[in-house]
Parts: sequence; structure tokens; C-alpha cells
Amino acid sequence: MNASSGEAVRSERTFPRFTAGQRWEHSLLILTFTVLLLTGLPQKFRDASWSRYILATPDRVELVRTIHHTAAVAFLLEAAFHVGRGLVLLARRRLSAAIFPTMQDLRDAGQMVRYLLFLSPRRPRYGKYSFEQKFTYWFLFFGFGILIVSGLILWFPTIVTRVLPGGLIPAAKLAHSSEALVSAIFVVLWHFFHVHIERLNLSIFTGRLNESDMRRHHGQEFERLTGEAASDESTGDGG
Repeated sequence: MNASSGEAVRSERTFPRFTAGQRWEHSLLILTFTVLLLTGLPQKFRDASWSRYILATPDRVELVRTIHHTAAVAFLLEAAFHVGRGLVLLARRRLSAAIFPTMQDLRDAGQMVRYLLFLSPRRPRYGKYSFEQKFTYWFLFFGFGILIVSGLILWFPTIVTRVLPGGLIPAAKLAHSSEALVSAIFVVLWHFFHVHIERLNLSIFTGRLNESDMRRHHGQEFERLTGEAASDESTGDGG
């Protein structure tokens, strides 16, 4: 009880959402991808005035490339760790299937379309991950794979062209720069805004999600963890 206002202090349960390892991975991913983007864009738009200013001298060009390659190594190591850890968990039969797409995701997407068109009064109810979150993960997973493969080809063109046609180099250059732009636009306009700004969901940084958001956005997961009904809050306007 607050002595000055006489109002009771209200506490709210929170639920584990991401492990410490997953949060560190996410933070490292943000850092490396941002550095790669900031050092890659000047190299892509060499004819722009701002790019010519940044890359005005050979020393600056070399510095930008060195930073880009260093961040790329960190990005590659993180990707290898992420995939390697997943394979180890899969071999031990401990890999959660929650992130993998299922037919239910297609049904949820259809239900969301009906809801947005005012053809249904209810949004779909989700488990640990919604179909939107699964799409985001796998879109970026394969997109980053394209970035890694094309980046290695551009980094070691001489080695690559010893066994593969030389036409692969310009194709890799186009794929690398295009995928980087698409991924950046997707992350900023969709993922960052939709999750961190619109919903103020910071669970990837804190590791936990409050009860209200669990009921609202992950009703099935809430019921699985607690055995309690998520109530209409998770099936009405909130999803």
C-alpha cells in the first residue's frame, strides 16, 4: 500500500520468452548487421555525393572495407553458431518445433485476413510464435544465407572462379547488394516497427513477456504454461 496515495501496488506475472543466449545472439546480430549495412551502402552507391565524400581517398576505401570484412566475419561466426547449435539440439531431440511452419500457420493467416476484412470478429490465437514471427525468422534466415554465400564469393573471387564460371561474380554482386537492401527495409519497416514500436515488445532484450501480452498475443502458449484460460482478451481485438 502506498502511504501517500492510498493506492495498492499492482504486480503482474511475467513469463520466460528468450534465453540469455538467444538475447546475446539477437544483440550481436543487430550490431553486425548495422555495421555491415553502414559500410556496405557507400560501396554500393559509389556515384552518390555522400558516398564519394566517405570514400574520398584510397585509405578511406580500405578502412571501410576492413570494417565491413571484420563485421562479416563476426556475422558468419554467429550464423555458424546458430545453425550448429540447432543441429546439435536436433540430434539430441531437444530442438523445439515451435518455430517451424505448419499448416496451422496457413489457417491462421487466412483467419487474420478474414479478421482484417471484417469477415470474422476474432483474430487467430497463437502459441509461442505467430505465423508472422515465423515468416520473419525464415525470411531473414534464408536472406542472410544469400548474403553470406554471395559475400564470400565477392571476397574471394579468384578462388571461386577457379572452379566456377566468372559470370557468377556480377550475379553475386547483384544478389548481395539487393538482398542487403531488402533485408534492411524488411527489418526496419516490418519487424522493428511492428514488434518494438507498435507493440512495445522488448522481450528479446529482457527475456520475459508480461502476462497481459501473453494473454493477448500468445493465448495458447499462456494456457499451456499456466493451465488457465486466456479469456476473450486473446481471441478478440488483440490476437
